[in-house]
Amino acid sequence: MSCKAGFVYSNDFTSYRFREDHPFNQMRVVLAKELLDAVGMLEDDHFITPRMATEEELRLAHSSAYIQAVKKASAGHLSEEEGLEYGIGTEDTPMFKGMHEASQLLVGSTLSAIDAVLDGNVAHALNLGGGLHHGFERKASGFCIYNDGAVGIKYIRQKYDYKVLYVDTDAHHGDGVQWAFYDDPNVCTLSIHETGRYLFPGTGHVNERGLKEGYGYSFNLPIDAFTEDESFLHVYESAFREITDYFKPDIIITQNGADAHFLDPLTHLSSTMAIYERIPAIAHDLAHQYCDGRWVALGGGGYDIWRVVPRAWAQIWKVMLDNEPFSGPLPVEWLKKWEKDSPVSLPSTWNDPPNAFKPIPRRAEITEKNNKLLEKALQLIHNQKKFNSS
Repeated sequence: MSCKAGFVYSNDFTSYRFREDHPFNQMRVVLAKELLDAVGMLEDDHFITPRMATEEELRLAHSSAYIQAVKKASAGHLSEEEGLEYGIGTEDTPMFKGMHEASQLLVGSTLSAIDAVLDGNVAHALNLGGGLHHGFERKASGFCIYNDGAVGIKYIRQKYDYKVLYVDTDAHHGDGVQWAFYDDPNVCTLSIHETGRYLFPGTGHVNERGLKEGYGYSFNLPIDAFTEDESFLHVYESAFREITDYFKPDIIITQNGADAHFLDPLTHLSSTMAIYERIPAIAHDLAHQYCDGRWVALGGGGYDIWRVVPRAWAQIWKVMLDNEPFSGPLPVEWLKKWEKDSPVSLPSTWNDPPNAFKPIPRRAEITEKNNKLLEKALQLIHNQKKFNSS
């Protein structure tokens, strides 16, 4: 299947930069884009130039007081005490010059992707600069200042009146987006993530089901630490397919954090590149089955910016274009260009080698726990279907 897709990109994405030693580094977007360039997968007519979000659009998901605080911090005029009230100036989300404008661009890039799809210019759009899913209405959190996913979904609801399925495969729970739509029956959220027993933000439990009219439209799959490919994909695909059939969305938005990989320095899952071939393929399939192809994919987490993120995110684009993943050797041109800058040895192939990490001694136990988690989630879906039809 060959599809028309749009690639949202600007070199200015790298202006979203907290400090040199901060783990969130948008250089990973450049590396992914250059990897796609090196294999000849990006043409001029693929590119979508992102716009800046307006303040009115930011207010779809953020309070005016919070936006003003970010603007003051951006200009260097926000005190440390004021900043902490809004989650700005913390270890995770320090202040930096121009932070408002840099964040405004990332939100605008997601809105540009949405408009390209919903105006019918492309079937799918990829915005690797987005996916900042931890931002709240009046507080920065977890490296995220403005929540482009939440703003984007509010924008869809307001401008297009479409039902939105938001699917988050970041190793960290997609908390900011979930809470923004916790009482909205027209937005369904699904997050598969490492259990909060070990990992920020500590939320994303199975019993977080929504409130009021939104009850039954929030789903969480908190998989165990050291989950490997087979169990991850079984839980993800089974739940994703059931939930899509239950909700029947008009558009699918995916957040594609690349931090479930075993090389990621901030998480404890044990996935390989194999999951990053299947994650977008399933979204692509379901978007065509239920949404006439309407699918917007965002970036997200991912903190091994050299060995993992470029390969993982390039796979999304390949699937968008022809529904087939990359395999075989990485382009020599890309490896030669970046090996001098990389602090680690770059991989030579799209796939990880067999036995890339030591065997997980609790594999059977972890798989069993994840299967029970899936059974509970599927039962919730079936119960909700019965309730809605009664």
